[in-house]
Amino acid sequence: MMHKISRPLALIFASFFTIMIALGLYGLYDVLHPPRILPPGTTLIEENVDFHRVDLTTEDAIHLAAWYTPSRNGAVILLAHGYGDNRPEWVYALFAKKGYGIVAWDARAHGESGGEISTLGYREILDVRAALDFALAQEGVEHIGAWGGSMGGATMIRAAAEYPQIEALIVDSAFSSLESELDFLAPYPVINPMAKIFMGLGLGVDLDSVNPSAVIDRISPRPVYIIHGMADEVASPESAQILYTAAQEPKFIWLQEDAIHLGIHLQNPARYKRRVLEFFNEWLLGK
Repeated sequence: MMHKISRPLALIFASFFTIMIALGLYGLYDVLHPPRILPPGTTLIEENVDFHRVDLTTEDAIHLAAWYTPSRNGAVILLAHGYGDNRPEWVYALFAKKGYGIVAWDARAHGESGGEISTLGYREILDVRAALDFALAQEGVEHIGAWGGSMGGATMIRAAAEYPQIEALIVDSAFSSLESELDFLAPYPVINPMAKIFMGLGLGVDLDSVNPSAVIDRISPRPVYIIHGMADEVASPESAQILYTAAQEPKFIWLQEDAIHLGIHLQNPARYKRRVLEFFNEWLLGK
């Protein structure tokens, strides 16, 4: 015989789920509204990198604050930063000092750019499209490459799969899918499914819509280079192998055993610089 749940116990359950929902909504608001870190430009000034401030506008009318350095070798690299970050000056300077043109921007809802919410790599491909169109419109530009870090890497995979004008791609510390990223960051029985429900509602799309591993094979025959630290606690190190397995040739992978999220370049800047430059020199410039 089934027993009715007592009124006090029912109130406890109701209170628990009310608190969980409130915490979920509060956490979702924070995720969709990342802190705005403003890019100072200090590194570029110290490295004597010539750059210009430009404004980009996406097809959904989001205004993006960006920097542009003209190309001296006919190739431009698009730079997409990670969640809660801004224009990556260290990698900007790396490529610009070797003659590459650069377009780097603050993603929507980040830094100095417009936009109310971050969509964690979904609508951010429209940011890439705006940067790509700008780069292609510049005089003397013959080749386009792309570098993306973390969320920017996931975004760039989806963008390169859709925009064939991107001829070569490097992704550093990218997640393989938004769903697997939530599994990695919130592997808890009750919190995990609720987080996925709230995230889907907040983004207004199915989580599978942000699934770089499902589209990375479309980049072929253009090359993709996957870089990931095995001590990464932000994006699962398994993501790199998932992406590499899903990609078609030509594909390359660099795993570093003790490197943290976006941290391989910190361990040996000269080696990182050499490898990424060799990749773009070969696949964009034919050197």
